[in-house]
Amino acid sequence: MKRITKAVFPVAGLGTRFLPATKANPKEMLPIVDKPLIQYAVEEAVAAGITELIFITGRTKRSITDHFDKAYELETELEKDGKLERLEIVRNIIPEGVTCIYIRQPEPLGLGHAVLCAKPVVGDAPFAVILPDDLIDDGSRGVVKQMIDKYQQERSSVIAVQDVPKEDTSKYGIVESVTTNDSSLFKINSIVEKPSPEDALSTLGVVGRYVLSPEIFSCLEKTAKGAGNEIQLTDAISMLLTKELVYAYKFQGERYDCGSKLGYMIASIEYALKDNEIHTDFRKYLNHKLSTFLG
Repeated sequence: MKRITKAVFPVAGLGTRFLPATKANPKEMLPIVDKPLIQYAVEEAVAAGITELIFITGRTKRSITDHFDKAYELETELEKDGKLERLEIVRNIIPEGVTCIYIRQPEPLGLGHAVLCAKPVVGDAPFAVILPDDLIDDGSRGVVKQMIDKYQQERSSVIAVQDVPKEDTSKYGIVESVTTNDSSLFKINSIVEKPSPEDALSTLGVVGRYVLSPEIFSCLEKTAKGAGNEIQLTDAISMLLTKELVYAYKFQGERYDCGSKLGYMIASIEYALKDNEIHTDFRKYLNHKLSTFLG
């Protein structure tokens, strides 16, 4: 079986929930403490053995390219000032041996279309798809590594899922599945994009991690516009189910929905509480604010 070395990052969205912050700055560059969301996603991919990072970008995403590029002037200044620890941080954003590839999505036609844009680079190999909006912390391997292990075990596409509140099914792709001998892995019978709570066949919601067989591209090429008048990856996966097995995987880790303001703020607080530099003082600050609030 081919080793999975490619990951696709669909980052062409406009991030309208965070306006005006995202008017000129991509939502993927919003920081959680001192790293942008996209860097957390890239680090997760690299930890899983990914060596080709494929960014599907839009016209307002220049800063993502700049972030992963060399910064000669900054490096020169840091070296001159003797800030060698910070210099190493800047130099090691992308490890040696990892390649960044940028593909422009010509118009915002949806997640499915964004993934299809990667076909010329991915070719006939299995690959991962990572949505930076979903920040997932498992404290060790990263969810993509977990999923690649399951893909290699089952030789079938794997989609990350978690139980969501019944009233929230209209915000997710929802899978209907059957259990396997693995309590965290489920064979998918059907998948529907954003069903109403009354129509949802389960509460297993798809979140932003996929490990897909290359057959998904032929499905995407046949997928018509669906919910939101966009080409939905969920609809292509539904078509893929008629050709091969697809599994839902209940991953290990804590997910933060950083596509919402509340989820983003919760993630910022949680990561600040774990940050080696500020966690002690930040915890004191929170305790003080809480005691003041409670009177």
